[in-house]
Formats: sequence, structure tokens, C-alpha cells
Amino acid sequence: MHAFANPARFLRIARPLTPWLFWGGLALLVAGALCGLLLTPADYLQGESVRILYIHVPAAWLGMGGWTGIAVAALVQMVWRHPLAGVAGRAIAVPGALFTAICLVTGSIWGRPTWGTWWEWDGRMTSMLVLLFLYFGYIALARASAADGRGIGDNGGVSRVTAIFALVGAINLPIINRSVVWWNSLHQGPSITVRGSTIDMAILWPLGLTVLGFSLWFGAIVLMRMRAILAENKIEARLARMAREGLSEGMGESGGEGAREGRVA
Repeated sequence: MHAFANPARFLRIARPLTPWLFWGGLALLVAGALCGLLLTPADYLQGESVRILYIHVPAAWLGMGGWTGIAVAALVQMVWRHPLAGVAGRAIAVPGALFTAICLVTGSIWGRPTWGTWWEWDGRMTSMLVLLFLYFGYIALARASAADGRGIGDNGGVSRVTAIFALVGAINLPIINRSVVWWNSLHQGPSITVRGSTIDMAILWPLGLTVLGFSLWFGAIVLMRMRAILAENKIEARLARMAREGLSEGMGESGGEGAREGRVA
């Protein structure tokens, strides 16, 4: 893991990998969405509204997966002091929040014709809303720590408080996952488990394409954001160094002029 701790080494891998993830993911998610819209039948109970699962399920998966990545990055930062861990956490936060919001919006759109309501304060929906607020809190803390220089090293990371917040927030993930088992509500139970799926294969198969496509796309966005953070931090470090050098030269010139004035006097 420490072999990739060097930002230069990381960038040599991230630059060529980003377009492959981006365009490959985009192709898969478009193919899956088109297949889901045009080739799969309507559900016998939910009708055409079932097709929103090809966006809703990947969004839910990546909302939870994003916070898992943030928590792992926080753990790596606190235990191993990995210099890129905080950068990874910052890079994941915004797309993770975006997909969590997409999950909530698509879930509400799906719920209106299925349940007869846009929103229900059940365990699954409420815990996903909590996750969105956790993302907002992490983004605010990460920006604050980056602004006042409390990140790890000089790489644009996050503060220790931000990392602890990420680890504490991970408690919400098993609550989201098990909420439909622990509490009885309008939300259906788990449809896909290690034992199989309750979704008919005629509807299910395009979901694998969209889940994989959105996941690759998510990875590309995270790599792009990490590269942008590292580049921004490099520019800020260079400007700070130039400012210090300019100040030193100015003080040197002032000292020389003072000495000359003293000799003339």
C-alpha cells in the first residue's frame, strides 16, 4: 500500500487509468439503461415504474460504498499516516453525496406510484437521509481543515477530527443495510442477497451493467478529483514558496540599503 503513497507514482497510474474508467463506465451504464428501458418487460405489479431501479440501485450502492471508502481512507490516515488517504477521502465525498441524493430522489419518484406517497419516515429512507447529512458534514469539515492547513502533511489531506467523524459516521452503514429487516415499513425487503434475487431475471440482467458502469464512472470521478486536489495543492505550495522567496529578497535589499545609508552618514 505504501508503494502508492508517493503522489508522483500515484499520478503516473491515475492519468492513464482515468479515461479508461470514465469512458468504459459511461458505455456500460448507457448500455444497461437502454436495455432496461427498451428490452425488459414491465413488472406485473409496479408496471413501468420498475425501470427506475437501473438508476436507483446503483445510486444507493455508491452512496453507501462512497462512505465506506471515506471510512477506510480515514482509518488508513490515522493508523498508517498514508499521505494520500485524506486526499482520497476528500475526493470521494462530493460524488458520494451526489449519488446519495440521486438515490433519495429516485426512491421518492419510484415510491409515489408504488406506495402512494413521495416520502415515508421509515428506517431505510431516514437512514439514507442521515447519510446525506453526514456527507455534508464531512465536506464542510474537510474544506475547513484544508483551508487552515490542518491536513496531513502538505498534500491537501484532512484533519484528524475529520477522519474521526468519518469513522463514527460509518456506524450508519449497517443501519441502512439492515433497516428493512429490523423494521417493518413500506420499503420492500432485501431483493438481492448472497442467496439469490427475488427480482425476475428478465428484469434483473441490465442492472449488472448499470451497477458496474456507474461504479467505474464513480472511480474515474474520484481519480479526477484526487488529481485536481494534488494539482491545486502543488500550485498553492509553489505560490507560498515564491512569496517567501520574494519576502526574503525584499528584506535582504532593505538591509543592504540600510547599511549603505549608515556608511554615508
